[in-house]
Amino acid sequence: MKYLPTRPLLALLVCGTAAQIAWAASPQACQTASGPKPLAVVELYTSQGCSSCPPADRWLSGLKGQDEVLALAFHVNYWNYLGWHDPYATAETTDRQHRIRAAINGKYVYTPQVVVNGADYRSWNGQSAKDLPRLATAQAPAVTLRQQGQQLSATVAASSAYPQLAAYWAVLQDGHTDQVTQGENAGERLRSDHVVSVYQPVAAWSASQAHTLEFTAPAGTDQRVALVVTDSSWTRPVQAVVLRCPN
Repeated sequence: MKYLPTRPLLALLVCGTAAQIAWAASPQACQTASGPKPLAVVELYTSQGCSSCPPADRWLSGLKGQDEVLALAFHVNYWNYLGWHDPYATAETTDRQHRIRAAINGKYVYTPQVVVNGADYRSWNGQSAKDLPRLATAQAPAVTLRQQGQQLSATVAASSAYPQLAAYWAVLQDGHTDQVTQGENAGERLRSDHVVSVYQPVAAWSASQAHTLEFTAPAGTDQRVALVVTDSSWTRPVQAVVLRCPN
């Protein structure tokens, strides 16, 4: 008889502890939303195999922490033939630069190339975040972005400015340092920030109604996830949000 009161109490304690463990293990949700004035979307096309790229990489690194700007470093692979294979270059990021070249009627792709809000921007050197043009407010649909664990969900409001909208997800990483042993930068130790480690376009949809997008981010805590809403060609941004959830 003396054990009857303690066994239910023990069961309650065990159940309570399990619930606390399950609660603690559940990832916290965080979210953000587009502001009243859209960001400037800055895309740098660069390569660790290109000797003229490090100054542009350093310039892009200087945009860290600037709320007015979404900076993205797209590493391209066409300099790999010189012997150094850029570890962040992919066929997908290279294809994006070729797509932009076609959209702006460019004669060729080159590095370093800075594209601001979908347009070639050759006067980047010495420019601060406040100098860069922002996206047009009137044409920017509102966006909310929510993340819980590796799962992200975005809601893009309806827009009368475009018949269709598209988008791309970008996972961004900072603070990469690599010792280059071959190619034009052989012997250099290069730092890379805003690196697009994942680039995933989203198919176009009708802009007449709100649209929800889903994305699964790769495992890892030292990264940010951005959603860039574009015209239907994926080349001209119209809105952008970026989220870094606390660890």
